[in-house]
Amino acid sequence: EESERNFWEKEAGSVILVPLQGRKHFLGGIAGIDKRGGEDFDRRDLNMLSLFASIVSIAIENAMAVQKMEEARRLTEGYQLQLQRLNRQLSESNRELEYLSLYDTVTGLPNRSLFQDRFRQHLAQAGPRRQPVAVLLIDLNNFKEVNETLGHERGDQLLRDIARRFLDCLDGDGVLSRLGGDEFALLLPGQDRQQGLARAARLLQELEAPFDIDGLTIAVSASIGVALYPEHGEDVGTLLRHTDQAMFLAKSGKRGVSLYDPAHNHSSPGMLTMTADLRQALEQGAFELHYQPKVTLADGRIGSVEALGRWQHPQRGWVPPNIFINVLEQTGMIDRYTHWVIETAVARVKDWQRRRRDIRIAVNLSTQTLMSPDFVAWLEDSGVLDGMGRYLQFEITENLFLSEYERLCAILGRIRQLGISLSIDDFGTGYSSLARLKKLPVSELKIDRSFVMDMDSSTDDEVIVRSTIGLAHNLGLSVVAEGVETAETYQRLIGMGCDLAQGYWISKPVPVEEFERFMAKREA
Repeated sequence: EESERNFWEKEAGSVILVPLQGRKHFLGGIAGIDKRGGEDFDRRDLNMLSLFASIVSIAIENAMAVQKMEEARRLTEGYQLQLQRLNRQLSESNRELEYLSLYDTVTGLPNRSLFQDRFRQHLAQAGPRRQPVAVLLIDLNNFKEVNETLGHERGDQLLRDIARRFLDCLDGDGVLSRLGGDEFALLLPGQDRQQGLARAARLLQELEAPFDIDGLTIAVSASIGVALYPEHGEDVGTLLRHTDQAMFLAKSGKRGVSLYDPAHNHSSPGMLTMTADLRQALEQGAFELHYQPKVTLADGRIGSVEALGRWQHPQRGWVPPNIFINVLEQTGMIDRYTHWVIETAVARVKDWQRRRRDIRIAVNLSTQTLMSPDFVAWLEDSGVLDGMGRYLQFEITENLFLSEYERLCAILGRIRQLGISLSIDDFGTGYSSLARLKKLPVSELKIDRSFVMDMDSSTDDEVIVRSTIGLAHNLGLSVVAEGVETAETYQRLIGMGCDLAQGYWISKPVPVEEFERFMAKREA
């Protein structure tokens, strides 16, 4: 207000103002009022205050500069810390990348690249003195099927458990690696033929006890090929190739372990031509079915017959079924092959029907084919059965019990509606659950040959066979004993109340003409 302004003008007397001017910015000002003695400010006062203002301006700018420097220092320290964090992250990423490039992410074992590098190092060390080195290739049997039914997460857990057992067995001896998929490799520097084969046998023993994965009891087996340096090769590629060939020989002969033998090179189905040869065989109809009877133990008559695929390669001769079936599954040709088997079996049934022979034919189905979304639709819509469904039987393995149960029940139910009966093959070797077994629409159970063949010499196996027969009968299932090799076994099965028997003592799988002669002799 004006009265207040007048008061201050009277009180202040003369006033002097000096700006605080920085090099680039206006910083403020200094004011002087009420000069001592009541006199007015003069030029000398102005000069003195201007000098003081200059000093204050410099001080303020210096303080501001120090503040900016402090801020810059803090920013720099922040950037340095951030840079250090980034460097640590980069180092960790590099270590992780190095680990991923050298180690298997599922098991933590050395991968193929690191294994081959260490293999080369050990060969270089062994070379001057020609010291022996054994290398083993371990292939898990039917792991692909197990992985598909368990799911990949459980399959990975199974691989980790297998690797742990192997490592415990080795106790730091050798270099164990997972090459990929279902293949492991073991390098044993300084170990000869006898030691390498003994180590392979020990690894198989480690797999004999079943694995427990989320409450599921999983049985695992393997085939192992063994090759030796310098006897079977002097470089990594050759030795690994020869272990691969030995492994396939072990798998085809169901031996468990096989030492590389140059004489069997030609029979190795690992050759790249196998797929092309099988595709050509499918196109040209080069497969054939052999027939093995299931004999009714009560009267010795033929109850049914199992149709088994056979393939005679133009150069290699007869190829073991488990070899070419495995390749068909891996290459996606198994469905086409199964269609051919069923079509051929139906044609055979029709032929026998025309000749008044009512015989049911059993056909093996892989899990891959049965669980295929198109398989049952093909049976229903293609007309392939032509009313002959009741003369067909599908043999399925216990591995299916690991599949999605509701989906499996639906698939098997649709198959039963077509008149096709169902049999559980190789019972006792896999993953069956009694709670599930009694609910599935199966009518027959086949006891695995390993129990039947050994029951003459093993009380445990005899108890297993007898108990299985009783169990199956309580569930309303008929029982087939596979692997009947002697008259004694045949008679003991009669005493146990077994329904049917199948095995080489009765008849090996034979071409249709020979089977029909066998059938005619039985009928006579």
